[in-house]
Amino acid sequence: MTLAGGRTAQGLLAGLAALAVVSGSAVPASADPARDRQWFFAPLKVEQAQKISKGDGVVVAVLDSGVDGTHQDLGGAVLPGRQVVQNKPVGDLDTNGHGTGMAGIIAGRGHGGDDGVLGIAPRAKIMPIAPANDTFFVGQGIRWAADHGAKVIVLAFGIPDGESLRAAVSEAAAADVVLVGTSGNSGDKGNEVEFPGAYPQVLTVGAVDRANKVAKFSNHGPQVDLVAPGVDIPAPAPDDKYVTGTGTSGAAAIVAGAAALIRAKYPDLSAADVVQRLTATAIDRGDKGRDDYYGAGQLDLLAALTAPQPGAAASTPPAVEAPVAVPEAAPADEDSGIPPLVFVAAGVVLLLGAVGVGIAVFARSRRTAG
Repeated sequence: MTLAGGRTAQGLLAGLAALAVVSGSAVPASADPARDRQWFFAPLKVEQAQKISKGDGVVVAVLDSGVDGTHQDLGGAVLPGRQVVQNKPVGDLDTNGHGTGMAGIIAGRGHGGDDGVLGIAPRAKIMPIAPANDTFFVGQGIRWAADHGAKVIVLAFGIPDGESLRAAVSEAAAADVVLVGTSGNSGDKGNEVEFPGAYPQVLTVGAVDRANKVAKFSNHGPQVDLVAPGVDIPAPAPDDKYVTGTGTSGAAAIVAGAAALIRAKYPDLSAADVVQRLTATAIDRGDKGRDDYYGAGQLDLLAALTAPQPGAAASTPPAVEAPVAVPEAAPADEDSGIPPLVFVAAGVVLLLGAVGVGIAVFARSRRTAG
């Protein structure tokens, strides 16, 4: 599986062919000290943040490949969800493992004390929605999630723009749902604009490495709103295994977990205010102010939870329009970053861009731009 937003393509297989670079395989739980490898917990001050909020009562929809809710780190965290094509509960089926990874990064509960993956919001609930490789069905999945109590929806994949998808994104934003997407993983290979991350209603997340530098693979442009750790992110995989991945999907999952913490701590905040809190407290990196690589800046989880309440954001989001093309620009850090890797869970390559394993400048600049 890749923790990545993949290149815009017609479905999972096309995206997989374009991006897949095998980096390893899933390993048994007993051989993988996943908690020890969650390196981003220290810089994000996750332990301190979880003393303030753990995401209680917040439903996060993971529109993806499904989720293996039987994983030892996801016990009690996963709701029935929906398979929108067949219009039935999705169950514990994960067709390629990406959704299980995303669920664990967001709301993993670990096991046996300090073992396993602990999510950013370990008391949030995961609502798996599948599939995520068709504009019509993704739109239907977004609507189903919004209608059934999701307060955050994660869209960590890239598919073509489409009228039904745009309409569903607009409806969910109007229904007070925080939408989190990926910028994509083709920053050094075409830097293509990806949907649904490129829609202005979506909080679009890029990836940084351990040195807080934008990874070369992380797409850049006016659609980028925020960045978060996206390199070497451990995550659960089906059958009680673990994988480690690199890409913008892992970063989006972290931001989605942050949104869940805020929604639990401040239940009266609108979705727009949650986004504003995330972006207004971000750490400014790169060029001063907003830029096309870091967006508003790098996620500061603790500040997002503790900062004074910002001014109210606009309550009614604008209609969705296709964003302007991403301009070509020199890389922010020529020698930083890591090429996009793909998770392989249980012997199957996972496409994080298609489905892995989540400042006031954002709310205003994105919406005025497009």
